[in-house]
Amino acid sequence: MNIEHWLPNHTFHYSSFWDFRHLVEAKQAQNLRISLCIPTLNEEHTIGKEIVIFKSELMSRYPLLDEIAVIDSGSTDNTREVAASFGAEVYLAEEILPEVGSKRGKGENLWKAIYQLTGDIIVYVDADIKNIHPRFAYGLVAPLIYRPEIKYVKAFYDRPLAFSQGIRPSGGGRVTEILVRPLFSLFFPELTALIQPLSGEYAVRREVLEAIPFPIGYGVETSHLIDVYHKWGMEAFGQTDLDQRVHRNQATRDLGKMSFGILQTFLNRAKALGLVPHVPELQSILRQFQVKEGQFEQIEYHIVEEERPPMIEIPAYRAKFHPGT
Repeated sequence: MNIEHWLPNHTFHYSSFWDFRHLVEAKQAQNLRISLCIPTLNEEHTIGKEIVIFKSELMSRYPLLDEIAVIDSGSTDNTREVAASFGAEVYLAEEILPEVGSKRGKGENLWKAIYQLTGDIIVYVDADIKNIHPRFAYGLVAPLIYRPEIKYVKAFYDRPLAFSQGIRPSGGGRVTEILVRPLFSLFFPELTALIQPLSGEYAVRREVLEAIPFPIGYGVETSHLIDVYHKWGMEAFGQTDLDQRVHRNQATRDLGKMSFGILQTFLNRAKALGLVPHVPELQSILRQFQVKEGQFEQIEYHIVEEERPPMIEIPAYRAKFHPGT
C-alpha cells in the first residue's frame, strides 16, 4: 500500500461532518446502534462535563448516540456517583462477566464494554479531557457511517501539556514518538501513516472488537493496530483530526511503565507473526531509581501485559449477541 495514497483518502477533519442531521439520517438508514464508552478510574472532576456535553448534543439534540456508559475500574472518589447523577449508565468492570474474573487495567474496561454495551459501533473516549467537545465522538463515528469499508477510526490532535503557567503550545505523544513510531517504522512501516497510534479516542465496529484479543493494560492500543492491520489491512483504518486535546501531563516515570507494557505486547505480537522468531522469555520487572535522602533507591514494578481472548470466544457473549451459533 502507498502511504501517500492512503493518507488523503483515509484522513478526515471533524469539521467535514458538521451536518448532524445528515449524519443521523445516514445512521438511521443503516439501522446502526452507536454506544459511547468512557473508561474511568478516579475522574470525578472531568466526567460530569463529558457526560453533559455528549448527552445534550448527541442524544437529546441529535440522536447520534444510543447509549452513554461509564465502565469503572473501582474508583475511590465520586466518579461513579457523579456519572450516574448526570445520566450515564454506570458499571463496575469487576461486575461484568463475573465468571471470567476481574483484572485491573484500562484494557480490561474496554474489553468488558464489548459485552455490556449494545452498539454496532462503540466509540471510546478517555475521561480526563479538559476541553471536551462533541467532536470527540461524532468526528470518529462519522467515517464509519459514511464509509462502510472503514472499520476502525483513530483520533489525532495537537496535545498541549497543561502547566500552572498555562498551556504549552506543543508537546505530548512522547511514547508514540520515542517508542511506538520507531518500532512501527522498523516492523510495520504502513502503520506509521497513523498520526497518533496511542490516542485514547477511537470508534470501532463490533465485528472487529469481538474478533481481537485485548491486553488489559498499556499495550491495548498497540495490539489493536497490529491485529487489525494483520486481519484487514490498512484499508480498514481511518483517522480524524480533532484539532486539540488538553489533558493531564504524565511523569516520565509513568511513561516508562507504559513503555514497558507496550514493549511486552509488541514483542509478543512480533514473535507470533514470525517477525522476531527468537524472542526470549520476557521479564516482568521494571526497575527504576529515585533519590531519597541523598541515596539512590531502586524501585521495582511488576508489570505483566496479560491478555483477554477475543470476546467472540466467551460463551456468554455468543449467547447474547450471536444466539444459535
